[in-house]
Amino acid sequence: MAPIIRAMAFLGDLGGGLLAALYDYRFAVAIASVLLLFVLVLAGRRYRWTERIRRHPMAAGLAGIVALIVLAPVTWYLVSPIFIRTELVEAPIAAAAPSPSPSSAAASPSASSASASTSPDPSATAPAEPTATPWSAAAPRSGSFTGTDDFHFGKGTATLTETAPGKWTIRLADFSVRNGPDLFVYLSPDGNDYADGAIEIAKLKATDGSFNVAIPAGTDPASARSVLIWCKQFAHLFAYATLES
Repeated sequence: MAPIIRAMAFLGDLGGGLLAALYDYRFAVAIASVLLLFVLVLAGRRYRWTERIRRHPMAAGLAGIVALIVLAPVTWYLVSPIFIRTELVEAPIAAAAPSPSPSSAAASPSASSASASTSPDPSATAPAEPTATPWSAAAPRSGSFTGTDDFHFGKGTATLTETAPGKWTIRLADFSVRNGPDLFVYLSPDGNDYADGAIEIAKLKATDGSFNVAIPAGTDPASARSVLIWCKQFAHLFAYATLES
């Protein structure tokens, strides 16, 4: 399993580098693409590719369709995230206040007087009921996002909050990250990287904005030390936020 993860990480680094170069030099790449197309047209005329295509129209058409079917989706999947941005703004979810436990420790004056007037034996007292311990939310933890390089940038804050007993939410605020083909939110036991025991939380909702990410029920984030923006497809880390109390 480890060699596969390393291989995917290498491919992710390689793909990230190529996409970074494509983005940084996108105008030069566009000009080069036009020139390449022009050269291909000239070469086709010189070597009479058009005549060969006319002699074998069926084979040429099938080859073109196959190339289009294979290359177009792959190219769109890998390149389009560079240019596509999405934004989402949601209201923050406040931590729930602990519910007061039903107890006979505090009774209203009217209830006390009514009880005294109807009690046949004023000296008799009811046994005290045990008082339930009120729930107290864990202290929230937060951190600022850092990108892994100039291309894979990340900014904003991540705050891990307990909103109810055993219910947790990650709040991403003033958030922005480089888009990718398969980005997910993870909790990691490492402070600034993916590590064994990292927990997949949810697919990233948007590249920009302020929004909430609900942690699945039954997930214990006690050991989490960072929030990651992780590309599952290429096992590549885009950004991380180290959590601190």
